[in-house]
Amino acid sequence: MAQRSSHTVPREVPVLAVCFLVCVATGLELSVNNQAADFPETTCSGSTVSLSCLVRNSSQPEELLWYRGDGKVDLKDGNKVNVSNICIEPVTEADNGVTFKCQLARDKSVQVSVILDVHFPPQLSGEESLQIEEGKDVTLSCNSKSNPQGQTAWYKNNNTLTLQQNRYQLYQTSEVFQLSITKAQKSDNGTYTCTVTYSSREWKRDFHLTVEDKKPVFPKEAVIAAVVVVTLTVLFGIVAQRDKIFKCCKRSSETAL
Repeated sequence: MAQRSSHTVPREVPVLAVCFLVCVATGLELSVNNQAADFPETTCSGSTVSLSCLVRNSSQPEELLWYRGDGKVDLKDGNKVNVSNICIEPVTEADNGVTFKCQLARDKSVQVSVILDVHFPPQLSGEESLQIEEGKDVTLSCNSKSNPQGQTAWYKNNNTLTLQQNRYQLYQTSEVFQLSITKAQKSDNGTYTCTVTYSSREWKRDFHLTVEDKKPVFPKEAVIAAVVVVTLTVLFGIVAQRDKIFKCCKRSSETAL
């Protein structure tokens, strides 16, 4: 007689299967502006962005939540159930890269996120006039933040700047464009122009650099020695004139008597 093999079925399996079947059957999901997956929203500074979050395949009223980054957005009572709308007006540079998230109140795993990609032109700034002593290092910093990042260049006296090896260095981030000059010389005097080309337009900012003569440097030891010599000379003079001073004082005293 063939033996029957028996396998113990874990109790958790039917429970998990039921939960899975329920989720598949309901198909509950969210969409923002008709998109069910996370997406970027490209816009321009000063414009308006409207985001509409909708519950799909819901058999009951579902409360919705909105977040800006980690902060919860305050919603009116009539703007929370099954459909919820928010408006960002006006969109600013500070909104660039910020995530807006719509989330199901009873299940945080059901959510859709929107990342704002805010385009804005550069607003060039930086210290316009700089004075530096000859032989010292100086850095011209041009704040050139924009999105997307523009094409940058430096000019000197309206001519393309020729970078001298080991003396001129360029440094650039998403926010600043710098020109560093090592051991400034008189020939570095002039007007330096930071230019940013963005969306077929060119932005400029001038920086006026003045290289001043070296200030005379006196050795500390020599100054101290000079002070000591002067002090000793005065003291020796007082000692040498001591008898004379005493005699004058004595005569003045006798006359007074």
